[in-house]
Amino acid sequence: PPPAPAPSAPSPDAALAARADPIASYTLRASLDPAQHTMRGEGTLVWRNASREPQRELFVHLYLNGFKSPRTAFLRAPVGGFRGSEIMYDYGYIQVTRFAVREMGGADVWPGGKPTTPGDPEDETDIRVELPQPVAPGDAITIDLAWDAHLPSLALRTGHHGSFHMVGQWFPKIARLEPDGTWAHFAYHRLSEFYADFGAYDVTVDVPEGFTVGATGRLVEEQRRDGRAVRRFVQDDVHDFAFAAWDRFREMRATTDDGVAIRCLFPAGNEREAALEIDLVRFGLSRLGAAFGRYPYGTLTIVHPPEGAEEAGGMEYPTLITTGGSWLWPAVGVRLVETVTMHELAHQWFYGLVATNEHRHPFLDEGLTTYAEADALRARYGDGSAARLLGIELDLLAQYRVGAIASGHNGAIAQPATAFIDGEDYAGLAYTRPAVLLATLAGVYGEDVVRRAVGRYARENRFRHPGPEALLEAMRQEAGDEAAEALRAGLFDGAWVDYAVATFQSWPADAAADAPPADAAADAPPAGGSDAPAYSGHAVVRRRGSLVLPVDVELHGADGRVQRARWPARESVARIAYAGASPLVAVVIDPDRRVLLDDDLANNARRSDRDLLAPAVLSRASFGVGLALTLLGP
Repeated sequence: PPPAPAPSAPSPDAALAARADPIASYTLRASLDPAQHTMRGEGTLVWRNASREPQRELFVHLYLNGFKSPRTAFLRAPVGGFRGSEIMYDYGYIQVTRFAVREMGGADVWPGGKPTTPGDPEDETDIRVELPQPVAPGDAITIDLAWDAHLPSLALRTGHHGSFHMVGQWFPKIARLEPDGTWAHFAYHRLSEFYADFGAYDVTVDVPEGFTVGATGRLVEEQRRDGRAVRRFVQDDVHDFAFAAWDRFREMRATTDDGVAIRCLFPAGNEREAALEIDLVRFGLSRLGAAFGRYPYGTLTIVHPPEGAEEAGGMEYPTLITTGGSWLWPAVGVRLVETVTMHELAHQWFYGLVATNEHRHPFLDEGLTTYAEADALRARYGDGSAARLLGIELDLLAQYRVGAIASGHNGAIAQPATAFIDGEDYAGLAYTRPAVLLATLAGVYGEDVVRRAVGRYARENRFRHPGPEALLEAMRQEAGDEAAEALRAGLFDGAWVDYAVATFQSWPADAAADAPPADAAADAPPAGGSDAPAYSGHAVVRRRGSLVLPVDVELHGADGRVQRARWPARESVARIAYAGASPLVAVVIDPDRRVLLDDDLANNARRSDRDLLAPAVLSRASFGVGLALTLLGP
């Protein structure tokens, strides 16, 4: 790889932001009726205007109303190819019964609230509430809340299956107000996740006795009375709160060396998976913490949903993750349980601590999380990070390359969640392609260099809600302008690349007087004496696409000697000079397979009999294995 700029040391954890600015803090109480799948909630929201503009209105997300009827924007979205395709048999909703600002006379202002989804009167997930008087910059108000909710049958992230309840996005949630005074509010869309301000959460969950609850934060109080179990959870410096409740959970616990309490809730029969998930979380907290900054919370709860409730799995909330996967996968050597667990854990940094706008820039969470997940699993399992089948190790990035290449000509990575045409494009462009782009930059400029760049981004932007420019600047600081420009083009321009060997030839050196000039020269034996080259020649190599990355080219002589040249690839075609003791018989571009985003690996190698070299054949095999694993995946 070319020399990178002298890196600065990663910001030490001592320099991390110790606390978030508490802009939206909730004290809530929720009473769950698991037989009727209903919930009654009440509490207070303390909200501060952290913008530079006075505010005469608030915007409130009612995410549960995305499940209210088949006519909502959420359920109408034609985005097949992603999760959430189950047919609902029980719709859900949230109905606010009180929204009163104490500092403004305490009158309920909710009756004047209006849905704000443009051109979609059926949608009630984004509500505008006018206030009797403005809230000045820096001022805070206290809002008394009350609401009733019905949880849907599990279709996507939240709902019920039998007596199991996954309760996410369940309360009236104020939208984030940006510093310039604009509200980041939006209707709940099938491909969009969330965005909110940090605050302190103090939540009491009331369930029937016999139900176990796993929730965001730490349990500080528990009471049992009148057949009910009442538990209070608290957590500062988070931007959401979720919980799971079930009367059949088994439980397993562990503690990390630095004191993080890990708790895994799982169904009977999944003891092996629970132990595996705890082991992965212990490893991941250490590995990801070293790369992206220490995990700042005292707890991490894992929920492994029961069979039939798979749509609750594979999701992240502050200090709580949901996993999933059959007992079969670990038994046969396929690491799907490990992949889901590490992915959701990595979200604690990019969704949780950095807290980007998942509606506007989903790749900043999902893409970086997928990169971090693959990097951590490779550190854990080596070349077998995806599977180890019949003694053959399969790499996770080979699997992700399938989706990354398939989606590479379908649009830019950096686009809003609502702009993706379907779930397949969303999965490819928001998850796998940015991860493989970062892995490609790591191959070209150095794994440690790119890991430092992403680590700098995560550390410097903890609790800060950054945009893509912060990631580009971190890459520039650690890897240089060339790497940052490649990242920018890959994210915003839909840039792609396909290297190919066009032709090659060689001739006796004494006939080389009229040979065309070359653009790059391979390492060759020195001229003169017995080592003087007997043959001269060149290879013509091409770069299709606008993603410009330097790449190595190998020139193989008939005597088995190999010469290597570095091609900057700034031009779309180049001649690579050859000088050797025997005829040139083969050419290989990127022999170490550093450029994972190369569209077509089969044209990277050519030999005199036109057969592909073994590296290209192996790459095609990896592509097929990746495709098979994708079809088997969750």
